[in-house]
Amino acid sequence: MLQDILAHLKEPVVLTGLAQVGAAAVLAGLVVLLSRRRGLRLETELSVAFLRGFLQIVAVGVVIGVLLTVPVWWSGLILLGMMGGATWISRQRGAGVPGVTTVSFVAIAVGAGLVIVTMTWARAIEPTVRSLVPVGSLVIANAMKINGLALNRLKDELRDKRAEIEVGLSLGGPPGAVLARHLRTSVQASLIPVIDSLKSLGWVWIPGIMAGMILGGENPIYAALYQFVIMAMIFAAGGLTSIIASLLVRRHVITRAEQLRRIPDGETEEGR
Repeated sequence: MLQDILAHLKEPVVLTGLAQVGAAAVLAGLVVLLSRRRGLRLETELSVAFLRGFLQIVAVGVVIGVLLTVPVWWSGLILLGMMGGATWISRQRGAGVPGVTTVSFVAIAVGAGLVIVTMTWARAIEPTVRSLVPVGSLVIANAMKINGLALNRLKDELRDKRAEIEVGLSLGGPPGAVLARHLRTSVQASLIPVIDSLKSLGWVWIPGIMAGMILGGENPIYAALYQFVIMAMIFAAGGLTSIIASLLVRRHVITRAEQLRRIPDGETEEGR
């Protein structure tokens, strides 16, 4: 195993990749510099995110290189771990929302998991570690982003419209009906990025998977079809995740006395 890792590191293409990373780092450094000059106060977060992303993706590359030799059932464990990481990041976006950890994990696991299982059964994803882990991670990551957007928007809705919601509840309105518009708003807002991506697909941008397949000599029409399948998976996983999250959150933000729970500014025990 160690010999395989060292063999990969010694390949000339790795040095080429590091040089390319250096060029990208210069551009990222420019963003950090401009952030400081403009007083955006994002220098630390940007720098840490860039470095963390580099280390994480390299670590994943090493791990995947090793895992290519393991049985396919390992893919399930890896994807489950990714769902756990996605839950951790999503809960930060929805910090303060009651039950945010449970809601995020169930929503991501069901939304992304259903899509991965279905598309593997349909052979759009090959049942191998080489295919399941990269494509599955793409689906999970986008489900995480949409879940975070939905929870963040819902948190703002519950804070900003608290008086309106409490009036509706005090007048005897069913909690589901009182919260329906606010839940719908959070789902709609969370899906805007993926809807815009679908609208601009092939017109404004050619996604990386399609470009990579074409550069690799694949049939351009099949590459286009497969790229659309990937985008459809992202849309389905994101839509399912945000809708499930909104349904689950409704049970956590309303007390047994049918009153709206307090939504604090930061993370609390109640929001974990």
